[in-house]
Amino acid sequence: VQLQASGGGLVQAGGSLRLSCVASERFDAFYGMAWFRQAPGKEREFVSATRRAGTTAYYADSVKGRFAISRDNAKNTVYLQMNSLKPDDTAVYYCAFRKDYSGSAYELRSYEYWGQGTLVTVSS
Repeated sequence: VQLQASGGGLVQAGGSLRLSCVASERFDAFYGMAWFRQAPGKEREFVSATRRAGTTAYYADSVKGRFAISRDNAKNTVYLQMNSLKPDDTAVYYCAFRKDYSGSAYELRSYEYWGQGTLVTVSS
């Protein structure tokens, strides 16, 4: 399985970006997908997650109300719409998919497949 993330870039505080992550396999093969991020000198942290079916979505407290996860099953793609960006959102953003339904959606170890990361830089 290959995941290709894109959409990162440089944006001013208060701006918006939309990240995309395309999977090389059909969404039918997966149970859930998520976005994590890693800022310089920090550990990778959970941002948002969803499931292949239904409307369930999970968000880190730091992004609730500003970020929105969505998916297009026909395109094997998951998105992360990021609004009202802050300098603290600066990080490399990684998409992650899982086939196994066990484990918490919030934890890195629950995900078997990872994209290469896309850099988001928010200037003040």
